[in-house]
Amino acid sequence: MIDLTLDGDVATVVLNAPARLNALDEQALRDLGRAYDEAEAAGVRALVLRGEGRAFCAGRDISTVDPRDDDVLGYLGGLVTPLLQRMSRFPAPTFAVAHGACLGVGLGLLIATDVVYVAESAKIGSPFAALGATLDSGGHALFVDRLGAHRTLDLIYTGRLMTGAEAVAAGLFSRALPDDEVLQATTDAAAKAARGATAAFLASKQLVARIRDERLALWDSLDIENAAQAALCDTDDYREGFAAFQEKRAPEFRGH
Repeated sequence: MIDLTLDGDVATVVLNAPARLNALDEQALRDLGRAYDEAEAAGVRALVLRGEGRAFCAGRDISTVDPRDDDVLGYLGGLVTPLLQRMSRFPAPTFAVAHGACLGVGLGLLIATDVVYVAESAKIGSPFAALGATLDSGGHALFVDRLGAHRTLDLIYTGRLMTGAEAVAAGLFSRALPDDEVLQATTDAAAKAARGATAAFLASKQLVARIRDERLALWDSLDIENAAQAALCDTDDYREGFAAFQEKRAPEFRGH
C-alpha cells in the first residue's frame, strides 16, 4: 500500500506494508508511480519518501512468485526501471528516510532519490546469492562507482550487509543519523528545501545528473553551469535573492 500526504509545499510518500517489510509487487510499483504523478500535479516543492514499520523496503515481494514462470524482465525492465527514472526526474528536491532493510528494489528507490538520510543501523547490500539471484535496480552501478569493483564483488559474493553508518562512510548516501533522529532530520531538510529557490535547485539537479550520466569533464560542466546561471537571471527567485542580500534580510523565495 502506498500513501501520499500533501502538506503545503511538501509531499510525503509512504511505503505502508510493514508486515511485508514494504516489499513491492507489481501493483505497489504502479501505485508508487501514481503517487509521484499526483505530487507533481500538486506543484509541491519537495518530496519525502519513507517506509512504515521496521524497514524502508526489503525489495521485491516474491511471496507468491513461481520462479518457473516468473517474468522478471517484465517486472524489472517494464516496471522498476521506468519508475526509478520517473522518480529521479521529479521536478523538485526529493529526500528519503532509509531505515532497517534497504535491499533490491528498495535500494533502487534510494538511488533514484536526490538526498538520502540513513539510520545508523540500516542494512544495505546484496543478500541475493542465497536466492540464486543477483543485485538489481541500479545497485551494481552505485556500488562500483562508490566502492570499486573489488569491494562490490566482496559484498555480492559474501552477502554481507553494510550498516547505514558504513554505507555513508563509504560515500553511498548523504548522511547517517541515530535511528530515532533520522525521520525528523529528513522532514526538516525537506521543509527547508521547499522554502528555497526551487528553480536553482532543479538546475543543480539536472547538472548533477548530466555529470553522472554523461561523465562530463570539468570544462564541459562549467559551460553548462554558466548557461544555467544565465537562465536563472530571469527568475523571480534570483532577483529576490539578490535584493535580500543587498537589503540584509532573509530571502522569501516563491519557487519561480
